[in-house]
Amino acid sequence: MMSDTSSCTDSLSTVKRLAVARALVADNPGEAVNQLRQIIKMDPHNAQTYRALGRALRSLGDATQAEEAEIAAVRATAFDPQMVEIADAMLANDLPTAEPLLRARLKSQPFDVAAIRLMAELAARIGRLKDSETLLSRALELAPAFGAARANLATVLYKQNRFEESLEQLNLVLQLEGDNPSHRNLKAAALGRIGGYDEAIELYAELVERYPDHAKLWMSYGHMLKTVGQLKNSIAAYRRALEIQPELGEVWWSLANLKTIRFNPADLAAMEKQLQLLPVDSEDEETLSHRLHLHFALGKAGEDKGDAALSFSNYVEGNRLRAEQLDYDSKDTSIQVDQAIATFTEGFFEGRNGCGDQSPDPIFILGMPRAGSTLIEQILASHSAIEGTMELPDIPAMALGAGREFGGHGHHWVDAVAAMDEDKLAQLGANFLNKTAVQRKSDKPFYIDKLPNNWLYTAFIMLILPNAKIIDARRHPLDCCFSNFRQHFAKGQPFSYDLETIGQYYSDYVRMMAHIDAVQPGRVHRVIHEALVDDPEAEVRSMLAYLGQPFEPECLSFYKNDRAVRTASSEQVRKPINRDGMQQWKPYEQWLNPMKNALGDLLTSYPEFPSG
Repeated sequence: MMSDTSSCTDSLSTVKRLAVARALVADNPGEAVNQLRQIIKMDPHNAQTYRALGRALRSLGDATQAEEAEIAAVRATAFDPQMVEIADAMLANDLPTAEPLLRARLKSQPFDVAAIRLMAELAARIGRLKDSETLLSRALELAPAFGAARANLATVLYKQNRFEESLEQLNLVLQLEGDNPSHRNLKAAALGRIGGYDEAIELYAELVERYPDHAKLWMSYGHMLKTVGQLKNSIAAYRRALEIQPELGEVWWSLANLKTIRFNPADLAAMEKQLQLLPVDSEDEETLSHRLHLHFALGKAGEDKGDAALSFSNYVEGNRLRAEQLDYDSKDTSIQVDQAIATFTEGFFEGRNGCGDQSPDPIFILGMPRAGSTLIEQILASHSAIEGTMELPDIPAMALGAGREFGGHGHHWVDAVAAMDEDKLAQLGANFLNKTAVQRKSDKPFYIDKLPNNWLYTAFIMLILPNAKIIDARRHPLDCCFSNFRQHFAKGQPFSYDLETIGQYYSDYVRMMAHIDAVQPGRVHRVIHEALVDDPEAEVRSMLAYLGQPFEPECLSFYKNDRAVRTASSEQVRKPINRDGMQQWKPYEQWLNPMKNALGDLLTSYPEFPSG
């Protein structure tokens, strides 16, 4: 009993002494440091004492010891029952329990950087990346040496496609924490996103040598090798990953996604075995990921075997699993197209003549995914004046960001653009040029952004970059739409996992581009994929004439260009033009009625289309 009373008295004494010491931090930090160190001797696991000590030491200009105190405060939270409860809830992904506990914690202890970091992690898990970034920035403001928070910030920036900023944070983390393999892995991925392929491959090579039984490292290494055209080494890396972890569905799909290899009976049997071993009713995200990737890979294996029924059933199941993970409603896209058509009229453009940044540097290749945009980019990137980059995320990010600022949701981007003045349009054009400058690795005067989904924002591009060139890559509706259905995209194409939805998306795309042709005739150059295959030289000359560039024979031998290519067509564009991808929907025609119905008259009018 006396022990309990003594403990209570000591605790009360610590609280009082801490309050006194805190009061001294602003006016007499030296004395505060002395008193706080005494309190730590009495109670070495009191995080609040370490935080106060850190502030006092910073007031004295002793950054090194201040950092030590701030990190000690983070470590001390491991002994706090409340923080242990919060950490357990986060570990169990019980966010409804964790969130109110974190809010209460931060209300009582607003400088608790460990709690701030956990709140940032919670925000990131529910997709609120900006909120997460703000919280992590605050944590690092309070504790600059908090490596875990800085690593989290690097990840959040990466997820927002801010790869240069992510690399800056990763380099700082590696300085703080030394040779951390997960941080080096993310650094390699970020380097790959800004064209630093050689350094990324070097990093991956070092990592797989040090961690030879890490399947996902081998997979990432394979991705990067594929990007730079080292196909043999890429396949070897993928096969090594499967030796280690044969159920890793993403690797099987990565092999299928090369498009240029055929699965053999042993591969088919191995995939089917792994699928049978995975629990069907599991809601575990990793298990679901393995399953859906295996189904897409088995779809390709069925094609290679010539078994359309086996192939289609697997594509259906893979698409179903992926669609359930996404929140996509085709009506949202149709409504945005309706709004864009109603707003961006001929008169609207006339009233903004001369607006935007006048730079002629960007060339946009847009349209449906799987419509031949990578082929067009590879052709143009073989020209001495044109640099190929990759699918850049900046135009949608800017448009949707403007929509959120204007009306609280990205879908309000049309209204946001309509309200922009001349200065704002010019600013956004300049912002695009600045953000994409990191992708330019040569002194060529023009560069390509080939994000297909930019078709929805064609008017936005014209307004902020009026001298940019725009090429619309168009492919036969069934060839294009079915190719989307059999393609699993890592992200960014939520429309592509349902036959009817794909057809509706294609229809909306054609409708949008027809409107642009009507109100801004001649601004967009259309390339019909089948015409490019039939007469490459004529189509290439036409494209270059539109771009104001002379014809160069190298554009016809584009397959000799060893530049890095990140898309699903990366290996196909390393071969001469061929008809391999045409009419691949034919064996599956009996199952494609939902897609055909959604496409409607476009099936008979292609390559022409209604002008309304």
